[in-house]
Order: sequence, then C-alpha cells, then structure tokens
Amino acid sequence: MNKSNGHPLVSEKVIVDSIDFSSWSSLNDTIMGGSSCANCYMSPNGLTLKGQLVEKGGGFVSCRSPVFNPHLDLSSFNGIQLHIDGAGRTFKFAITCKYAFRNIREILYGDGGISWIASVPTMISGTTIANICFDELEPTIRARSIDVPCEFRSEAIIRFQLLHSKFWMIDQLNPGFQAGSIEMLFRSIRVF
Repeated sequence: MNKSNGHPLVSEKVIVDSIDFSSWSSLNDTIMGGSSCANCYMSPNGLTLKGQLVEKGGGFVSCRSPVFNPHLDLSSFNGIQLHIDGAGRTFKFAITCKYAFRNIREILYGDGGISWIASVPTMISGTTIANICFDELEPTIRARSIDVPCEFRSEAIIRFQLLHSKFWMIDQLNPGFQAGSIEMLFRSIRVF
C-alpha cells in the first residue's frame, strides 16, 4: 500500500464522495457483546465516525456502506484509494464480493461472509491518501484467515467497511489500536 499526504500517487476516479456516503451506517462491537458506541454521520467534508471505543468485550467500531445493488464492477481498475483523516490510528478496510454460484465458500462462510481486508495506517494530522491494490487484499472471516482457496472478484463488489479494531487477525493485535474517544473523517473512496 502506498500513502502520501500530498497529491495522489496515481490517476484516480472518485466512486464515493460526500454525497454517496449518506446511506452508510455504523456497526460496532455491541453485535458481539461489546460496549463501544460510535455513530457515523454526514459532515461537509465527508463521513464522520465519532464515539467511544471500549477494548474489553469487543474492541471495534466501524462504518459500512449498504449492500450495492447492482454490485460495483471495478474490474478495469487495479485498486482502491482512500482519503482519511484518521488521527494516527490504524484502520482495516474491508471489501465484500458476491459469488455467482453456490460453492464451498458459501457453504462454509455464508454468502458475502468473506471480507477482503487491508491495513490502513493514518497520519496524526492531515489527510492520509492510501492506495490499496486489489492483489494485496487478504481474505478473512471474522478476523480469521481463510484456508480454503478463494478469489477476489473486483467485478462483483457488494460492500465496503472501514473499521478501527484491536485485532488485525484473530491472533494478531493491531499496533495502531487506541481505545477511548474516536473521531475520524472519511473523505472519499476512489479507484485507480
């Protein structure tokens, strides 16, 4: 992943800007018994995620898109570019794909259960521009690596999610994790 606080390192096309963020929602560790509380809302510069992150019992807050219908076909691009004011935190960016037929992935994990993730460290101040190549994404299910061979489908993307979590993978901690008050600005998603 390449990142800079200046001009983008690659030519890009905006696919999600401040207008398109209006249908995003928060998803926090309360779904697994945690007590973190963060909400996302539109602001003049993009999507703001703000709240309190509690490590005990969970340890994550996130904002996610609705399920795209029809799905996004990004097969003519190499990756995703994120513009984030993240205050020095390290985030996970997750992409969910649609699989066209019932196969071992759906049997084991459920349709859409696989998340393709990348780590996104941010600068303490200013906007971080992070370039994530599709071929760098790692397949996971609930922060666990997947042993079954699977293929990222850039032509069938159905959801995006940005998380701040104490885990990178289930047995690996996020070195950029910070509990307590959190406020993040997600400015845009682009493709390159």
